[in-house]
Amino acid sequence: MTDVPNKNLDNHLGYDIQSSVPSTQVALSRVGITKVRRILRLREGARATTGTLFFAELDLFVHLDAKRAGVHMSRFIENIENIATEMSAESSPDVETLAERMALAMARTQGAARSEVHIRAQYPMSKRAPVSGMEVEDIYTFIGYSISDGTSTRRAVGVEVNGLTACPCAREMTAEYSRELLLRSGYSPAQAEEITSILPLASHNQRGKGTLILGSESPLSADDLVRIVEQSMSSEIYELLKRPDELHVVRKAHENTRFVEDVVREMVRGVAESLPNLPDDTFILARQENFESIHTHNAYAERCGLLGEMRAELAGSGTGALRLLSLEAWLDSLLRRV
Repeated sequence: MTDVPNKNLDNHLGYDIQSSVPSTQVALSRVGITKVRRILRLREGARATTGTLFFAELDLFVHLDAKRAGVHMSRFIENIENIATEMSAESSPDVETLAERMALAMARTQGAARSEVHIRAQYPMSKRAPVSGMEVEDIYTFIGYSISDGTSTRRAVGVEVNGLTACPCAREMTAEYSRELLLRSGYSPAQAEEITSILPLASHNQRGKGTLILGSESPLSADDLVRIVEQSMSSEIYELLKRPDELHVVRKAHENTRFVEDVVREMVRGVAESLPNLPDDTFILARQENFESIHTHNAYAERCGLLGEMRAELAGSGTGALRLLSLEAWLDSLLRRV
């Protein structure tokens, strides 16, 4: 049996219901699609010349005017496919540039006053175990944010990194308990102090996830951001460790104890010292979440704002007042100027 075209159906397909006026006229902050999974070829770090493949998840949103019923959901995917085609014909961009392109394209194709793109790309990086020198490949998450009004864009780039922290408080309690045991065993206070200063001391430790996001027009290396986050914790962690490597990591962590608050402050200091050429109006978000080993809850700390204000605090010339500026507010400040 041959299908006969339905002219009435064709007429209905030509009606753009998304552009009609909804019965309830309320603007919506975000409308779009989430968790779009793609394999992308991006240029990052040591692979800046040839590019490398990333597994990525994308969230794409636009602002919806009160007088429009809906957005064209298929156009989000069309934007991804068109930009992916462009990427194959040229030098591949980094993750934040890709987010920027997509945000600009979406604002234009959807006729939206504001568009927003989030990209989370899983990125393999090779590193060597600290003692054995064995090469291992760990997976990091690169993050790209961008917003656009169809003419201008603003973007931010970041990383999520796992590491190890050891608790300073528990280590000090262990040291005090060890001194008491030594005194009871007949050692002098000076001897007890010397022994506890030499021997390794226990603490509880936990794996933590550090997030560092910077918003700037200056070029940023995701590899540099990974290094800053890893160095802010008690120790880096590795997918593969031989016994000498394991001893090194555990010893390093317990000699370098840090609270969750310490890690965030070290990230801020690391950005200020390692990236001195960044302008003061660079946005910075530093976040640490520790998955506690002796509690059922997690420990959390965060600082966000402008780098210039944090530089002043580090130099001792800050006002001491904490001005809250979220990533979303910093991104949206672009749109308030146009």
